[in-house]
Amino acid sequence: MIKAKLSTGALALALLLAGCGEGGDANLAGNVTAPPQLTQIPAPNNGDWTQTVSQTAEGGFVMGNPQAPVKLVEYGSLTCPACRAFSETATAALRDTYIRSGQVSWEFRHLVIHGAPDVALAMLSDCQGTGGFFPTIEQIYSQQPEILDRYQSGAQAVAALPPEQQLAPLARAMELDTFFARRGMPEARFNQCLGNMGAAQQLADNLNRATSQEGVNGTPTFIINGQRQEASSWQQLEPLLRAAIGG
Repeated sequence: MIKAKLSTGALALALLLAGCGEGGDANLAGNVTAPPQLTQIPAPNNGDWTQTVSQTAEGGFVMGNPQAPVKLVEYGSLTCPACRAFSETATAALRDTYIRSGQVSWEFRHLVIHGAPDVALAMLSDCQGTGGFFPTIEQIYSQQPEILDRYQSGAQAVAALPPEQQLAPLARAMELDTFFARRGMPEARFNQCLGNMGAAQQLADNLNRATSQEGVNGTPTFIINGQRQEASSWQQLEPLLRAAIGG
């Protein structure tokens, strides 16, 4: 599976947003023998670790046991086809087997390598908060081809606008207002989220930090317990998680 690579255009986007601060193969996981059951770390009060979600200082969202012995970080782009393939093949097993066991936590961090459509999707999905973030990105991935088709159709119409004024019209051209309204986001909240230049600045800062300090240059990129992994699919990643757990 091929990662989406960081482009010079994405780096230019980071600079642009800084200026605004003042104002694969989806079948790879098939036919895999079921691994042995994991030792369970019970959640407090007979709870469910998959319902434990918080936002991190790095701008990501983390699901699972805060003290999990294995901490998985995914750098992903919501417009990346390889990330979509990972979502489709990995999410159920990652959530229901690994995170629910308490052995693994999963943090998703945006890497906005594809410019404005990435930024709009990232800002709006973040606005869903801890209760809605992970279901929302899963649903975005499931509809990614249609969303990107609408982006291609609408991008030219907003190109003449100043860059800082493009996000909301572009998001509407992608029909994200309808997408998020169906998931409980009123229009006022939609406009507020896309107008939050502080959030846009954080995405740019996160992009610069990931590329310059952590050596992340494409999506999806996975880090297990602080170590970047040579994996871009669930077929490649799952054995690495098993090894980190110790079984």
